[in-house]
Amino acid sequence: MGEGRVNPDQTLEHQGIIGLGKVYYNLIEPDLISKAVCGGEGELGIGGTMLVSTGKFTGRSPQDKHIVKTDSVADTIWWENNAAMTEEGFDALHADMLEHMKGRDYFVQDLYAGADPTYRLDVRLVTELAWHSLFIRHMLRRPEREELDSFIPEFTVINCPTFKADPERHGCRSETVIAMNFDKKLILIANTEYAGENKKSIFSLLNYMLPEKGVMPMHCSANHAKGNPVDTAVFFGLSGTGKTTLSADPNRVLIGDDEHGWSDNGSFNFEGGCYAKTINLSREAEPEIYDTCSMFGTVIENMVYDPETKELDFDDDSLTANMRCAYPLHYISNASENALGGHPKNVIMLTCDAFGVLPPIARLTPAQAMYHFLSGFTAKVAGTERGVTEPQPTFSTCFGAPFMPRRPEVYGELLREKIAKHGTTCWLVNTGWTGGAFGVGTRMPIKATRALLTAALDGSLEDAEFRKDPNFGFEVPVSVKATAVPDILLDPRRTWDDKKAYDVQAAKLVGMFAENFAQYADKIDEDVRAVAIG
Repeated sequence: MGEGRVNPDQTLEHQGIIGLGKVYYNLIEPDLISKAVCGGEGELGIGGTMLVSTGKFTGRSPQDKHIVKTDSVADTIWWENNAAMTEEGFDALHADMLEHMKGRDYFVQDLYAGADPTYRLDVRLVTELAWHSLFIRHMLRRPEREELDSFIPEFTVINCPTFKADPERHGCRSETVIAMNFDKKLILIANTEYAGENKKSIFSLLNYMLPEKGVMPMHCSANHAKGNPVDTAVFFGLSGTGKTTLSADPNRVLIGDDEHGWSDNGSFNFEGGCYAKTINLSREAEPEIYDTCSMFGTVIENMVYDPETKELDFDDDSLTANMRCAYPLHYISNASENALGGHPKNVIMLTCDAFGVLPPIARLTPAQAMYHFLSGFTAKVAGTERGVTEPQPTFSTCFGAPFMPRRPEVYGELLREKIAKHGTTCWLVNTGWTGGAFGVGTRMPIKATRALLTAALDGSLEDAEFRKDPNFGFEVPVSVKATAVPDILLDPRRTWDDKKAYDVQAAKLVGMFAENFAQYADKIDEDVRAVAIG
């Protein structure tokens, strides 16, 4: 059977996976690191970290994700956003992968997805790489050792980086594939070593299953007031908007940094760890995340390091700008012990507006919240990609379109219902540019953002005088006496030297929002449609 603890009635052989080499069940961190180093998968780093490279793939492959189009899901999947695979193609892929796996050693982790026992999913990860097993052991929630004796996996993920799919035979796009079959409760991943595919496949799975149970799955970070889980805040935001940074407030308790659910019981983390970007990470700006990069078992992914001293270079993005570290949640000193919170008192939608149009903070009505949630706006800046010479809008619905199997309106309606039921206050926070667009203006001061967020979360911002924004119709504070934020910063037009240039830029951005939102025009309620048309 191999080493490790497992329910004797739930071995891989019981699942029809036979002919493998050694199977290592539920190894703990020291053993997984030892197997990874001895297997040549990576190197031991400072403090006992695991230094690895993911080779060709340094990020997700969203175009290679497929959902098997069975009768049970045919009418509920958002097919415009999710590529279909036939049952025959999946079965051939599954059979060919199992044949390829014969004689090779594999690592199994039996884990929980979801901190709330009412809604958690029991999942099994079967991985070819020991460090993938270490990674997912960090990222999901670890059962007690004695719980493994009766663990029954509801879904299984098989990850085989050395297997190449055959697009013609398997009905996929390329040799890389992430295929999800809800009927067979099975996910197959092949030809990519990027560990994030393991994590995001589970998130996509929960995003499909939980809405049927009345649970809102959210691509967000979350925290709550110390000693008061009822005072919970969630932070939606795409990459680069400050989701991880702003939720890691030392004065509040961190519930989690990326994936959460909102049920009738309150909010809960899906995960048991964090997967943080490390590019330009510094001890001064983010000391706790920085310190995890020298803590035992942390997976250091795609970072340049000194081959002799193993010292990490946080500024060298020659391998990828998407370099990361993965570590268990308890490595953060103010992390919640149970990863549970109350019903969100505040919902923060983060955007990095490189056009310099949006204010640093605005209060949203429920209809406006749904509008901005479905829009999922941020902006790319010049220089980040070849050919990008001015800010470009990015709209990723629900702040995570690649992970949404159902239509966006399903999640939008769920969010709006919960906001209305629990009296949640919603805020739009711009961490982008002020005083002009990228290249002319400056980045929003992080101290001002933190001060305004603190005022929003402690309730003092509610006492401020608000004005109606002429472009988007939301409410913007005129002055916030509880902070040292200058009044001029709250009115983006006043920060521009050329006011007419601001008006042109604002009209341009409003038009971009309207053009993007046209896809939802016949699928939303009248009050949200009214927001869209101003």
